[in-house]
Amino acid sequence: MHPFRAAVENRDADAIEALLAEDVVFTSPVAFKPYAGKPITAAILRGVLRVFEDFRYVKEIADPDGRDHAFVFTATVDGREIQGCDFLHFDEEGRIDDFTVMVRPLSAAQALSEAMGAQFERISREAAGA
Repeated sequence: MHPFRAAVENRDADAIEALLAEDVVFTSPVAFKPYAGKPITAAILRGVLRVFEDFRYVKEIADPDGRDHAFVFTATVDGREIQGCDFLHFDEEGRIDDFTVMVRPLSAAQALSEAMGAQFERISREAAGA
């Protein structure tokens, strides 16, 4: 099992953060512009761990050199079933330097947006304290 997948499935926020490059760029499915840097990305991912229920990866796809991965997942957000995919690129040191998330359907994406919006003050404080 890929270390990122294991960290997420074990809900191990410290292990997830350890896999992030300092210059990681996180592209959210519900925000207009990407977030740059490890502190904000790690804080967002901790927020996601708080709002996703019944999270599980259902498929993992990797390119032959192992630098690009797609992790397909399902979860529940505020009673709505969500399907999504984490697209990750790994740098030469094996750290995630590009992290893009896409989700569907629209009603679940809206529920995710609302749930993460409610977390964002805490996320901002966590990122500032890193």
